[in-house]
Formats: sequence, structure tokens, C-alpha cells
Amino acid sequence: MKPAKEIRVGNIIMVDAKPFIVLRSDVNGSSRTGFTYKWKMKNLLTNAPLENVFRGDDKFDVVVLDKKPVTYSYFADPLYVFMDEEYNQYEIEEENLGEAINYLKDGMECEAVFYDGKAISVELPTTIARKIVYSEPAVKGNTSGNVLKDAKIENAIESKSFTIQVPLFVSQDDVIEIDTRTHEYKKVVRN
Repeated sequence: MKPAKEIRVGNIIMVDAKPFIVLRSDVNGSSRTGFTYKWKMKNLLTNAPLENVFRGDDKFDVVVLDKKPVTYSYFADPLYVFMDEEYNQYEIEEENLGEAINYLKDGMECEAVFYDGKAISVELPTTIARKIVYSEPAVKGNTSGNVLKDAKIENAIESKSFTIQVPLFVSQDDVIEIDTRTHEYKKVVRN
């Protein structure tokens, strides 16, 4: 069993003997008064939403799920379709993808997470390379300190364009490496 303070977004926990995926976690409090965790969750069996507040020392069973390598295939509104090596297709709802949706790209390899034989979410590689489709040019003379600018990266669905912070020297059409856990720029792969 894990305390609430160790539960992360995307973890599957048992609440009242039912499996829930944590979709969002808001932390309130201080080290002196103790922390509370407000979670937005979804029941994996019924898709029913649940919001609840827990203390940091409340304990939960974390469910270990099966994982299988898959490739992103296409968007079939409102589901995202992934395919494994045997050409089996798995449909996953947008809200279960969480932040992974920002990085999806046709043919992208990732891991599908299964509960009771049903694909419920995906896990991305820790680092991925993406092309910058739009960024403002650097402003001459603005080089004091660690100055960053916004850059839109390529992904599969135009309406889900995602912006990250990059250094001024990075320009449009550069391919950069991104840490998918922190959403931070790591380096330019090639120009």
C-alpha cells in the first residue's frame, strides 16, 4: 500500500474495492499543517467520474497493470486507435491519454496500459524528438540570462498543438528532444 503523497497522475488505485485512474491531482496545505490531495478520478469499469479529497497519509492499493508495446495509428473521433505487432487494435479515450495526447504522432511507438484485458491509457518514452512547426524569431539584444520563447511542436492532431519553452537559438523546422515527464526542452537533435 502507498500513501496518498506517493500517488501520481496516471496511477491506478483501489477505492472502495473499485479500480480508479487518477486523472488530476491538486495539492493543498503545508508541511506544518499537513497536505491534502484533491483527486479527479475515473472508475475504470464504469467510466464514472469521482472527485475526492484525501490526507497525505491515507493509504491505497496501487494496481500494477499489464503493458504492451503499441504504435499510434489514427484518431477515430472520440477514440485514439493504437496497434500492436499482431495488428490488434486498441481504442483509448482522449481523457485517459492525459498529457500523452500532446505528443502523439502517426506511427509513434509507446506502451499501452491494460486493466482486465482492456487498454486504458498509454505511456510515452521518457524523451522524444519533435519538429518545431512555429516559433517567433529571436529578438536581437535579448540575450541576458536564460531567455526562453514559446515554440509549437508537431503532433498528430492539429487542434491539439502543444507549446513548450525553448532557448532563443532554436528556430522553426529544428528537431528538438523533449522530456515527456517535465515537458522541457533538452537539446536540438539536428538543424
